[in-house]
Amino acid sequence: MKTLLCKQFGPPESLVLEDVPSPVAGPGMVVVEVRACGVNFPDVLIIEDKCQFKPSLPFAPGGEISGVVKELGEGVTGLAVGDRVLASTGFGGFAEEIAIPAAAAVPIPESMDFPTAAAFLMTYGTSYYALKDRAHLRAGENLVVLGAAGGVGLAAVELGKAMGARVIAAASSEEKLTVCREHGADETIDYSQENLKDRMKELTGGQGADVVYDPVGGSYSELAIRATAWEGRFLVIGFAAGDIPRIPLNLTLLKSCQIVGVFWGAFVGRNPEDNRRNTSELFDLFAQGRIKPYVSSTYPLARGAEAIEEIGGRRARGKIVVLP
Repeated sequence: MKTLLCKQFGPPESLVLEDVPSPVAGPGMVVVEVRACGVNFPDVLIIEDKCQFKPSLPFAPGGEISGVVKELGEGVTGLAVGDRVLASTGFGGFAEEIAIPAAAAVPIPESMDFPTAAAFLMTYGTSYYALKDRAHLRAGENLVVLGAAGGVGLAAVELGKAMGARVIAAASSEEKLTVCREHGADETIDYSQENLKDRMKELTGGQGADVVYDPVGGSYSELAIRATAWEGRFLVIGFAAGDIPRIPLNLTLLKSCQIVGVFWGAFVGRNPEDNRRNTSELFDLFAQGRIKPYVSSTYPLARGAEAIEEIGGRRARGKIVVLP
């Protein structure tokens, strides 16, 4: 089978397309024929050895897949050859086949195609865990989403609307903000042209944001915290800007606000039942037409490096998917 391998840490162009033996389903495992693989910001980090997950070389990037079960390992129940499944894999998805723990394979709803399924779990899982379990977002609250046109950002916009919040989307261009409005944003901020703190205050009647969703980091984080409401919640999702901000902690005292970490991957491992419940609720929202991944572009496996480069260059809108 073909796979796009990271054989030495470096930029996307260092990835190599190779033929390797097909995986075998060991005990408790299944082999899945990969039909689609979602591309996410951790793929940028993992090939440069900057991610908390550090697989041994060589490995394929690609942390979420959808496909068809090809082979069952010993002891596997509840799945059959031919089942359509999706899974969060961490890495290994840029390949024609992948072996995964059977417990990680989630049956795909009949109404969901493979590209949509591969673009679903990581972004909506992260954003739902953030807004529901970490921020306890309530209907009527003001939610500000930074990096709102990206994968997790756009998921947060849709979920915020589904949960009854007033959603203010912030992004770096009018083109990106147009996408945000199409997916339900009530108000928008172009922080390449406008002062983020001042516009957040203006759009919330001087109150500030009840919840801030920040996958960007860098200089925008402190500005957003300065425009957070009394007892607001600032969600730390990631650092796509490349810089981890150093926040003056007196701001949390003055506003009695919270800085809340969001690590969905660890949540999945520590609280599998809660994650399954969240996934079921997300499937219900999808069936109701209230959320749907926006796949802006697709790439064949041989051009997977370009897909990662598009994410790393912060040019992506919604989700990018590789189609082996």
